[in-house]
Amino acid sequence: MTPRIENLLCSADEAVEAINDGQTLVSGGFVGAAHPEALTAAIKARFLQTGHPQGLTLLYAAGQGDGADRGLNHLGHRGLLARVIGGHWGLAPRIGQLALADEIEAYNFPQGVICHLLRDIAAGRPGCITGVGLGTFIDPIHQGGRMNARSSPDLVQRLELDGRPWLFYRAFPVHIGLIRGTAADIHGNLVMDEEAIIGEVLAIAQAVHNCGGTVIAQVRRLLPQAAPPMSVRVPGILIDRIVLASGDQHDQTFAERFNPTYCRPGNVDLLDDRPRLSAGVRRIIASRACDELKPGAIANLGIGMPEGIALIAAERGLLGAVTLTVESGPIGGVPAGGLSFGASSHPEAIVDQPAQFDFYDGGGLDFAALGAAEIDQKGNVNVSRFGTRLAGVGGFVNISQNARRVVFCGTMTSGGLEVEVSKGRLRIVREGSVRKFVPIVEQQSYAAHVARQKGQEALYVTERAVFQMTEEGLELIEVAPGIDLQRDVIDQMGFRPLIHEPKFMPISAFDHDTEDI
Repeated sequence: MTPRIENLLCSADEAVEAINDGQTLVSGGFVGAAHPEALTAAIKARFLQTGHPQGLTLLYAAGQGDGADRGLNHLGHRGLLARVIGGHWGLAPRIGQLALADEIEAYNFPQGVICHLLRDIAAGRPGCITGVGLGTFIDPIHQGGRMNARSSPDLVQRLELDGRPWLFYRAFPVHIGLIRGTAADIHGNLVMDEEAIIGEVLAIAQAVHNCGGTVIAQVRRLLPQAAPPMSVRVPGILIDRIVLASGDQHDQTFAERFNPTYCRPGNVDLLDDRPRLSAGVRRIIASRACDELKPGAIANLGIGMPEGIALIAAERGLLGAVTLTVESGPIGGVPAGGLSFGASSHPEAIVDQPAQFDFYDGGGLDFAALGAAEIDQKGNVNVSRFGTRLAGVGGFVNISQNARRVVFCGTMTSGGLEVEVSKGRLRIVREGSVRKFVPIVEQQSYAAHVARQKGQEALYVTERAVFQMTEEGLELIEVAPGIDLQRDVIDQMGFRPLIHEPKFMPISAFDHDTEDI
């Protein structure tokens, strides 16, 4: 009997010839982890050479790119795409530029919703019904997730079930699936033992296969025998073509060729390459936010400013007392940052991304720390769009809306901010040119009134002040030692917060020198 793998193997160029004009393409991956780089690069090469495929609809959950050329940036060419439905846009600016120029239809849906929608498509259900996105710009009472004027079709609808509002994200056929595994066995089964995440590979493969489409898998090597059944992540019966990728197109993440700690157990306390968070506003904010991380908590730390909380927790000996998770699937360990975000060093387990969002959406997180680009007087937060920058929400909506306690982290201003800390007191050396606290956020990624209805607690931590969400609006509850309340806080806001009896921020956060941002 001829091994199935022999009928599946082909080059990347041969594989992408299966993509026809006007089809819907689904791509897996998280930043660079588990992204099929060889396949997206081959689509670009074919398009530049032949002008095809063209007019594609692109669907993806997590952001996939390096902010420049890799990942989904390969698809950012005029004519190649007609519509994009994505979770996070910031890492694929070439596609974002097409959206800002109204050259494509552009939608931004929560990352977890897209993961779940893929499962619904696979199961033949009409769509995904969830509360995730209510009150935000994704809600049809606002923008319906549209990112530009060209995006006219309604892809999400409001429903009422048992007296409660819900959002219904409509299912649609998907024709091409791009996924990645570490290796394929003789039956074409995929294993992912050296990947940093599992992601949504199975959901993509099942959805595309059940729509009668073509599933293309990228692997780094071939196994000479059948893989152990319990290690198979995608069965070969779902896969139509397998491409053996070269090393430089199958890096474990976009920052590292291979880091064994991302896929092997170990003691996080023994990690000897963990950096100490340097002095400055990032350390101040991470230190104050870490005060809210209690022993026993199951937590999620967002990309950017909140990443530093893991380093402070390590310094305080808290890592053994809390469980840090990442929406991509790792549970336990120490989350990685930068272009390795999505991975964790020495995780206790790695589940698939749709299952992780099941846990998050159901209220499994005790604590979440997330970034914030804009905050308004009601406590609403914008992380998705500001001016000509299209970032997208990624997993932010799922996490911020459903965690029991959320801490938003960010500086009071940006653009040239410089601070100095001396003897436990903070001084603003140079004020930032951009205010982050505004009367009304440009786009509502976090709906404070929905959070209050659910009884969620929310804090907003900056380097010089801490606020909390209340029924009456944002209340100032702490000020940094050395800060002038009027000049350094109130005058730097686009509104006056509620002020009763603010306390000083903990002195432990202020033991540094100078930093520019």
